[in-house]
Amino acid sequence: MNIDFPPPSKGTYNNAGGCRQLANYCEHEDLERIEKGIYTEGFFNLTEENLYKANIIEDIDTNIGQLLKTDAKFYAIHVSPSEKELKTMGNSEQEQAEAMKRYIREVFIPEYAKNFNKGLSAEDIKFYGKIHFDRNRSDNELNMHCHLIVSRKDQSNKKKLSPLTNHKNTKKGAIKGGFDRTNLFQQAEAGFDRLFSYQRDLQETFVYCNTMKNGSIKDKLQMQEQELKQPKTVLVPEIENSKKQERTNVGTDIQPNSQTYDHSNDQTAGQPISRSGQNVLSSLFSILPTAADVSNPNPEDEQPLKKVKKKKKGRRIG
Repeated sequence: MNIDFPPPSKGTYNNAGGCRQLANYCEHEDLERIEKGIYTEGFFNLTEENLYKANIIEDIDTNIGQLLKTDAKFYAIHVSPSEKELKTMGNSEQEQAEAMKRYIREVFIPEYAKNFNKGLSAEDIKFYGKIHFDRNRSDNELNMHCHLIVSRKDQSNKKKLSPLTNHKNTKKGAIKGGFDRTNLFQQAEAGFDRLFSYQRDLQETFVYCNTMKNGSIKDKLQMQEQELKQPKTVLVPEIENSKKQERTNVGTDIQPNSQTYDHSNDQTAGQPISRSGQNVLSSLFSILPTAADVSNPNPEDEQPLKKVKKKKKGRRIG
């Protein structure tokens, strides 16, 4: 599960003014899907669905009591499950979209509210969500994700809430509370696993990814030791149709291994799964050079030798 807060900018994520530009962006893929006859998902909040964009813009842009002209008026949040997580959420886009809305309402927003340490609940957060199904820069088969527009102020328009603050559970000073993004990521991940009964591998956890990216050498070594202690998956060799799979490569007596892998998602690469991937040994042999390749690495570049014709001597006259 990837959760990120796009930094404010002068473009789509400019949050010092109104949210119209971001709301327009959230609808950018709808027209293309409607033209193809594919259903779209409208805006939603904690209790309602298919909300009008104009009403959303007005609600966010008027909930700005006591904010200065240069203050942030709202924040954008992206919630993006991995392909493996999406498969757990449903078999179709519509099932996955319904599961995503349930996750946002029952897990993410409650954890978001709780993380401010101000006694807030999900009902205190003013937000609107929009589900996207495509991602132009991704080669994944499944790319569903959710965009959230969250008001800087709570529903009562009294409390300022910033998920980008560096304060964490502050009890003294002008700012009380704070926001611990690391804690939010961990709690949102644990909530996903409980909601969908998801069996998360160590390599998929936020703690593992964060340690391997930002941790000290000592922390990384400890995490690798923990990874090695994980029980290995026992694979059952394939019995049916074994005769048909004998000697797949002509001239070799090596039998293909039944262990298969799916490389469609970087987070799960190398984990044993169903027989949808390439055979490991077959893949290995396919990349080894053959004798012909060694003797002639670029056969298409080889040109046949031309015979040299001897020049006939002319006859001397006289």
